[in-house]
Amino acid sequence: MKTRKGYKTYPLTVAQKFHNYYSEYCPGKEILNVGTSLTIEFELNIDELRKAIYKAYERCESMRARLVFDKKEKEWYQYIADKEDREIEFVDFTGKTMEEAEAEMTAWTRVPFDKEDEPMNKVTIIKTPDGYEGMYLVGDHRFLDAQSLIGFMKDVIELYCNANFEGIPYPADMRSYTAQIEKDMAYEAGSKAQARDREYFRRLIEASEPIYNGITGPQRLEDARAATGNPNLRAAPTGSDSFAAAIDIFHLEEEPTTRLMSFCEQEHISLQCLLVMGIRTYLQKINQNDDVSLQVAYARRATLQEKKSGGTRIHSFPFRTVISEEQTFLEGIHEIRDRQNEVFRYVNFNPTEYLGYRREFYKTPLGMGYESMSLTYQPATLREKGLTDLGGIKYKTKRYCNGYYADGLYLTVMHRPDDNGLDFSFEHQTKAYTREQLEYFYYYFCKIMFKGIETPNMKIGDIIKLV
Repeated sequence: MKTRKGYKTYPLTVAQKFHNYYSEYCPGKEILNVGTSLTIEFELNIDELRKAIYKAYERCESMRARLVFDKKEKEWYQYIADKEDREIEFVDFTGKTMEEAEAEMTAWTRVPFDKEDEPMNKVTIIKTPDGYEGMYLVGDHRFLDAQSLIGFMKDVIELYCNANFEGIPYPADMRSYTAQIEKDMAYEAGSKAQARDREYFRRLIEASEPIYNGITGPQRLEDARAATGNPNLRAAPTGSDSFAAAIDIFHLEEEPTTRLMSFCEQEHISLQCLLVMGIRTYLQKINQNDDVSLQVAYARRATLQEKKSGGTRIHSFPFRTVISEEQTFLEGIHEIRDRQNEVFRYVNFNPTEYLGYRREFYKTPLGMGYESMSLTYQPATLREKGLTDLGGIKYKTKRYCNGYYADGLYLTVMHRPDDNGLDFSFEHQTKAYTREQLEYFYYYFCKIMFKGIETPNMKIGDIIKLV
């Protein structure tokens, strides 16, 4: 398919196809929906905000994307509509409780974008019961990830502020989504870079088989060994037999967050490395195993073109470390940093091909894997240049659950816009994990991180005994 309704069409990227893949197994296509609200403690001019939203659509190709299925080729394609002129509603929740308002926005998040040639997102202007005003945005994950969502909302705010306040500069242009697709397609078309990346990951896979470490201990692995009659099995079911999901969020205050960030700055590491260290040390403790793997999401937005082209660019790969309890916390952190820096160079590779090859190589039983959870750290925030010039106006953001999740557990760590503290957002299959289990996990992995940054030269084994 070369054109649709006069528009040039493009194949889906690897990141988009991954979302298609897991959605095929889910009873509800709303599993692909990402729902968020951003509200400000300020009385907004609704007409001006609507103008800013239309302008942001005009500036961002990926937010005007459409899907179409070629029945002959049995392939999905995408194209970019010229403009968005659909109505942007205003919903006033005044007189309702916050719980009622959030329940309604959760219901909006559960309406799938499953029609061809239709918009793949929806923006609604809202006023919440606490008097905050702003917008709710729901989009299909094939065209929206955390960074592009933040980028679009930030663009709306900066466009609004430029038009309505003196001294607020006009935001820099977005970058072309279609140009980035073409670049991704060139990589996929048998490029030298793709061959190099494939060789790297195959070598990694073939070195040795990982082993499953459970969030609640080794019971799942032991049960899988008993069920298969294989006492040497190293994989276990990573989720449950139900896609039904919830999001449980735990908040870390600004002061302890600042302590974590200061340590990272001092040691020249990313917060993602510290989070991985905290999680893998907790798993090491409760499974009594030095060999730990978890899925880590890579945003693939290193260049300005990638940062500002919108869409979805996340590739997730297993990240495995074997760190002895005899090593110090700091040595473990530096090992993670060095491994992460190495992996970053290869993450344009197709994660589905990676997982398929690993399953084939180790004959992993269907429905089983080696990683009990996935991690995303989202460093981008709304409290950046352009939004700090408004005299300390308070912001709020909120995620809404679409009701489904494809695997057991996904932890997203993001900075809150109001105080820059951290939100630990656990999206999980409700049949796989309870809130109490996740709270226990959160409490102890935070204890490990704080003990580690206070005594970085302490042996990991000693930290494990103390927490």
